Amino acid sequence: MSTGELLTIEPQELQFPFELRKQISCSLQLSNKTDDYVAFKVKTTNPKKYCVRPNTGVVMPRSTCDVIVTMQAQRETPQDMQCKDKFLLQSAIASPGATAKDITSDMFNKEAGNRVEECKLRVAYVPPPQPPSPVREGSEEGSSPRASVSDNGNINASEFTAVSRAYVEPQDNSSEARALISKLTEEKKSAIQQNNKLQQELEFLRRESNRSRNGGLSFIYFILVGLLGLLMGYLMKMT
Repeated sequence: MSTGELLTIEPQELQFPFELRKQISCSLQLSNKTDDYVAFKVKTTNPKKYCVRPNTGVVMPRSTCDVIVTMQAQRETPQDMQCKDKFLLQSAIASPGATAKDITSDMFNKEAGNRVEECKLRVAYVPPPQPPSPVREGSEEGSSPRASVSDNGNINASEFTAVSRAYVEPQDNSSEARALISKLTEEKKSAIQQNNKLQQELEFLRRESNRSRNGGLSFIYFILVGLLGLLMGYLMKMT
């Protein structure tokens, strides 16, 4: 942005998204910061290549004016995408109430003692915007297809079918999700039942093991008691 005493000019560089055989336009905004009428004139080093509208005009006090610069269609790509063209925007104070018809070349003549401000603008070529990625036939994920309307206002039958399918598919997906959830629930229940069964069998084995141990001790106890009885009887006979 260039800020002079009369006009603020934005941008300072004219950027054209270069494409072969295509007219390209960009805009300048001139802002009058004063309480005077300000006349302006736009010049370029390559007038055959560019069209400026308006190339002369008046910016009223505390207001703005847009200037459109159009580059004619080019048949060749410039080397290294570099551009040496330049623009010169001149501005000078005009009489109150002046219009574009009142502008003369003498108003921008410094030698005549006029107060003239000048701003040089560069030109740059920038890569054109990238085209959107190709859309697959039918709806993209998270979006629905749009059916085109024919000249008589009727929707194309094949596109209407595609739209209908797009609204049915979420329902089918929902049914599949419910079936999957139901299957997982059944598997969970079956796993819980198997776990309970294993715990019961483990508890049964523990009980049987305890019984076996208790039974073995009782049998040994009876044997010891029997041997002790025999020993006591033998001792009594000896006495």
